[in-house]
Amino acid sequence: MSLDTWMLFLLAYLLATLTPGPNVLLVIKNGLQLGWRSALLTIGANLFCQAIFICLVAMGVGALLQTLPPLFLALKLAGGGYLIYLGYKALRATDAGSQEAQRVGASLPSRNKGSLLREAFLVSASNPKTIIFLCALLPQFLDHQSPLPIQFLTMYLTICVIVSLVHLCYVALARRAGSYFKPVRGQRLFSRITGGIFISLGGAILLSGRP
Repeated sequence: MSLDTWMLFLLAYLLATLTPGPNVLLVIKNGLQLGWRSALLTIGANLFCQAIFICLVAMGVGALLQTLPPLFLALKLAGGGYLIYLGYKALRATDAGSQEAQRVGASLPSRNKGSLLREAFLVSASNPKTIIFLCALLPQFLDHQSPLPIQFLTMYLTICVIVSLVHLCYVALARRAGSYFKPVRGQRLFSRITGGIFISLGGAILLSGRP
């Protein structure tokens, strides 16, 4: 992969990452409610899922999804349903969480590390169109005269840097904006917003057409 090709790939993926989606929303949610460590764990689980996706793209699974509509439909139903479940859980926990925060002085809730990693991985894997997007994007930048594994590794490392920087910037901006609100009221409002967005994203996945 030449330097020019790599720069084009970097720009293309950067533009795609700047568009907020379920992964960004979850990172912001965990970063605001649980702190920087939880945000980093969420990003790590997302990147691990991306590594699996890139391996699947290299093996041609993305093209298989396009040619097998029933498989794509099953993954779409599972992914959209999971996002709707996360949204419902966030909305349901809003009142209970704010009441608990008032009792304990608005202290940060605690979450099990395994639970955080599992949730972040499932959110990353919840949209089957992600693998199809990578299947359409990555081959455009491959040089078949050079070793493909090295090129896939280069693109994955580039993705790691882009995702980490962009997501952490979103968290920093959200935490700065959140400092202007009262903790309990701000957390309640944010939980309602994220719950509604997760439900909307899940519904959009369920109602979307074929890849």
